[in-house]
Amino acid sequence: MESLMNNSGLVLIMYIVLIGGMMYLMMIRPQRKEQKRTQAMYNALAIGDYVLTTSGFYGTVIDIQDDTVIVEFGNNKNCRIPMQKTAISQIEKAEA
Repeated sequence: MESLMNNSGLVLIMYIVLIGGMMYLMMIRPQRKEQKRTQAMYNALAIGDYVLTTSGFYGTVIDIQDDTVIVEFGNNKNCRIPMQKTAISQIEKAEA
């Protein structure tokens, strides 16, 4: 009887480890992969790149500081707005 209790405890521990491994593969790993991709995108940001902001505006990067970029919107050269890098959702590289 005591041997049966030890086996069921071992099986329970194996299930917990299996569920933990599945959670890592399905939730944590993809999130870290996306964070690395996003950080690489921000690091590749350069002056002259065409960007899409999270609010849906398209503009051109005219200056980059630490965590802030200044983006020029539309044909009006007076519409320059400073924003955080995290407000950028997509980048199109400037044509050489």
